[in-house]
Amino acid sequence: MQPPSHPDYVSVKFPGPGGGSYNNNKHRRRQSCWRKWKQLSRLQRSLILFILALLFICGIASFPTFTEHLRGLTEDPATNPRPAGAELPFKPEHHPPPVLQLKKIPNKRGPPVLQNRSQRKGNASETVSEDTAAEKARPEGGVISWQGAVIDTEQDTDNTKVRQNKEDSLSGGPGARLEAVREAFRHAWKGYKDYAWGHDELRPISKSYSEWFGLGLTLIDALDTMWILGLKDEFEEAKAWVATELTFNKNVDVNLFESTIRILGGLLSTYHLTGDALFLDKAKDIGSRLMPAFNTPSKIPYSDVNIGKGTAHPPRWTSDSTVAEVTSIQLEFRELSRLTQDPRYQNAVDEVMTQVNKLNGKLDGLVPMFINTNSGQFTHQGIYTLGARADSYYEYLLKQWIQGGKKEHQFLEDYLQAIEGVKKNLLQKSSPKGLTFVGELSHGQFSPKMDHLVCFLPGTLALGAHNGLPPEHMDLAKQLMETCYQMYAQMETGLSPEIVYFNMHQGSTRDIDVKLADRHNLLRPETVESLFYLYRLTKEQKYQDWGWEILQSFNKYTKVSSGGYTSINNVREPEYPSPRDKMESFFLGETLKYFYLLFSDDSSLISLDQYVFNTEAHPLPVWPSSV
Repeated sequence: MQPPSHPDYVSVKFPGPGGGSYNNNKHRRRQSCWRKWKQLSRLQRSLILFILALLFICGIASFPTFTEHLRGLTEDPATNPRPAGAELPFKPEHHPPPVLQLKKIPNKRGPPVLQNRSQRKGNASETVSEDTAAEKARPEGGVISWQGAVIDTEQDTDNTKVRQNKEDSLSGGPGARLEAVREAFRHAWKGYKDYAWGHDELRPISKSYSEWFGLGLTLIDALDTMWILGLKDEFEEAKAWVATELTFNKNVDVNLFESTIRILGGLLSTYHLTGDALFLDKAKDIGSRLMPAFNTPSKIPYSDVNIGKGTAHPPRWTSDSTVAEVTSIQLEFRELSRLTQDPRYQNAVDEVMTQVNKLNGKLDGLVPMFINTNSGQFTHQGIYTLGARADSYYEYLLKQWIQGGKKEHQFLEDYLQAIEGVKKNLLQKSSPKGLTFVGELSHGQFSPKMDHLVCFLPGTLALGAHNGLPPEHMDLAKQLMETCYQMYAQMETGLSPEIVYFNMHQGSTRDIDVKLADRHNLLRPETVESLFYLYRLTKEQKYQDWGWEILQSFNKYTKVSSGGYTSINNVREPEYPSPRDKMESFFLGETLKYFYLLFSDDSSLISLDQYVFNTEAHPLPVWPSSV
């Protein structure tokens, strides 16, 4: 306490009945406070007033929330139940359903992820930095909240529960799983039909579309899938579009490889399954328009063709084509020659294989990734991979041998040599679980890098073993199949990244590492494809079960409620996997088709003794022995 002699000390007297002493003291206190206020600088007075005003505003803003929360805490549902339909003042904790409502959360971005070009197989997939479509689709002032599941912009809680119960009921036998695939296709098709009809690819989050060639890629890629799944209504409406709207007389550059495997392959396959000449006529049209690509000094085709002008050219930045592109168009052009009795298609692609067979620069049957269209020689030598830019070369060696009735022995010899080259140079085991994986070789240096694209290999090895190749191929197929499954199972979302790196050092705690730039998932089919082959040829139930886990993960993290599925940027972030807002055509053309065939126990459904799948999952017939 301050002593009585202090100037600010005030002797307080309690008021009598008249209150005189109390009033005098109040007057003196007011004068003292006013003097102190006047002694403050203008800046100090302004700061105090600002703080008081801010506290006042915050108090007003928080008052309704505080009172509502207080009501919720004091409300007893047993004695004071809420009226029917009333909302809870706060949401109880619950496990997220497969489809969640769209809500805004604080502006928090997902981890930065470099995007890759999403071309299907063998194409250059160099990493590029760009704005994601998902950024454009985010609502202003917030981001889409995934909460480990799907965006939903339209449904209520009751509909969510119904859908959850429906999906839970589909975990039973093969019939239920087949229907789950049909439902997934219908959902994807709904998005395409509503927002991207007749265009190349759906952007499901922004409810729009993207064009690559402007030729209805998704629709053509999905034709034979609809036929195999028995979706008659969807097939008929797609067929009507092909008959009335599809034209290739367009001034547009298309990629030879992608157009061949998706469009030509899809049309040829649909013709064989349906017998409808409409699809063969369209196949003839696009096939003839792609032929200018082969007009090069070396007969190694250019990568790009203008199907309206009849001209072709390499990419602007190089005169090289990728080895996978020029050696993975053979099944389709060979079949086109057989159907049309016009040998020029097969002659063109056979010439490519003949030249590649003779080239120097291979390592135990393994080929480099690039080939020059002028010289016809391998370039960028010394790098060997079964991933992007080389993968389907090996696949088509085996499949051309099968397609031609196992008569063209050079294909078989090259394939067998390549598999031995893989085992000698690229095959290793991880630590601690000892997973068998296929790495890469760069100028003699081994890298434990494995693309998801490499997961075509277990299925190809199994197919070879089924056709009389060494049983050791099936043993290796099973080992690699386990590895490809682990690329899904060890991720937080249950979905595989685009690229993984395997640990080989003793003492490692986990087998698989994923770099930030490689964590995206493009809805790719390779693992499901191999699961189909392994189940079809071994009948081991685990392969169906693994596929069912993967399908559930696709439904949980990539399904968009308004229709369609989306690629995601981060398979290691289940709370917000960062949608890319793109549904690749191969999701309908390959991934869902292979899911359906995997869950079917009918071995005659696209028999592996009667059909061979192209690298876009379009089945083409094995030629009769008389051919």
